[in-house]
Amino acid sequence: MRKTNAILVILMMSLLSLSGCFGEEEVVVVEETSEFFGFEDMLDGRTWYHYPGGVNAMNNTTALGEINIPYYASSSYYGIGMSTFEPTMGITSTGNLYITSWGNGNAGSTAIVQCSNMVEMTSISDYSCQDVYGAQPPVANSNDPYVYVDPWTDRIMKFDMHALGGMTVEWSDDEGASWVGPSIATGYSVQDHQTIASSPYGGILHETLWVFCINGNYPAPLCSASQDGGFTWGPELPGAPVDCQSGGLSAHLIGADNGNFYRGQIGCNGEGYSMYKTEDGALTWSEHVLPTEESGTADTWNAEEAQVDTDSESNVYAMWMGIDNLPYFSYSLDHAATWSDAVMVAPSHLQGTGFPVVIAGDPGRVAFGYIGEDGDGLWNGYISVMTDAFNETPLITTVQVNTDDDPLDNASPTCGYERCGGFGDFIDMQIDAYGRPWLALSHNPNGDTGIFGTLTNGPTLFGNLTSLTVMPDGGPQTL
Repeated sequence: MRKTNAILVILMMSLLSLSGCFGEEEVVVVEETSEFFGFEDMLDGRTWYHYPGGVNAMNNTTALGEINIPYYASSSYYGIGMSTFEPTMGITSTGNLYITSWGNGNAGSTAIVQCSNMVEMTSISDYSCQDVYGAQPPVANSNDPYVYVDPWTDRIMKFDMHALGGMTVEWSDDEGASWVGPSIATGYSVQDHQTIASSPYGGILHETLWVFCINGNYPAPLCSASQDGGFTWGPELPGAPVDCQSGGLSAHLIGADNGNFYRGQIGCNGEGYSMYKTEDGALTWSEHVLPTEESGTADTWNAEEAQVDTDSESNVYAMWMGIDNLPYFSYSLDHAATWSDAVMVAPSHLQGTGFPVVIAGDPGRVAFGYIGEDGDGLWNGYISVMTDAFNETPLITTVQVNTDDDPLDNASPTCGYERCGGFGDFIDMQIDAYGRPWLALSHNPNGDTGIFGTLTNGPTLFGNLTSLTVMPDGGPQTL
């Protein structure tokens, strides 16, 4: 019923736009909210339609039209059955979702949890989650577990930081049934906050090039590349211009379709945010200053976090937290050389947000993940979606993946501004093959249980712009 109503709204819009093309007299249509929001009575109070700055779009539809239109949207989350810490995630082309679980694997190792039958489930009983890290002997549990799925080969990368013992990388090419490695990615004595990514160009002995960056004993992150799929790694080189004083902490590293790698961080002068780009496989990096003049930068523990992603045509999207602790967004159509004006993407009721992450699908279609609170000290999970990010007034659809009486953190009023529970230092986000965004989160009141938040209804971020297939509600029953 919900999907049918959304389709009828779109058909009505299409017929109205064509009505003046047949006949001599132009038909003047008086625009009403119901043209775009005919599904208003179906909303449950956890979905907001707004423009940048939190401006309500439901009583001001003048900017809507073409692909900048609302879709009925709802949301939920699904538990993995294990705890998580600093949840990173990946999705293979088969539709399996992967997430890290600290210390819950074989012999206390990091578990790589595979959730199957989740992206197409019609009942919550359809999906199941299990640890698929079965290496013998297993690599010991690490301080910071990290998983990444290579979008071009489906290779699952398991990346472990062992404090003073170095970094190890293992990988699986068969959905976790078997594992290769470990290889020693670095033996550097000081490391933290690792991140790893791939791109489809540059690998000499493997289809994709891998790059990782870490916080080492250096004024900027140190990065290394593997040309052979992870067996061997090159020297650790500065992940910024050689005279950069950005500090060593870096947000998630991203590899683009065109072979570039990007990462966001504090600027080289120690102020604002910048995007750092390499076009030569992490040998050299250039700084590209983000437009933070109006937003400022967050004065919190995770102030270094300026997240980035690229779409299917290698356009670049950046997200960061401003001095008001709200999320801001800018995009670049020229590989980070210039940036659009920054806009605030949260709905107006939020008083603070944290743990930013951004993911893009086809050009102009982008999703933002974060946690937020509205002044009561309870923290919820949010996904904000744009289907026309290049529009001068893009419509933003924001959903809260948990209900108000089921917060993701209720013990730390400042959770979004500091390390808290299973969130640790960061969260993660990916899009499945159907264009549905998935956000890796922690349910802290339930013992830091790992959860995947997503849209149960909403617009697809890949392919023809249409409604996603409906998913069943999850929530506490899946914990």
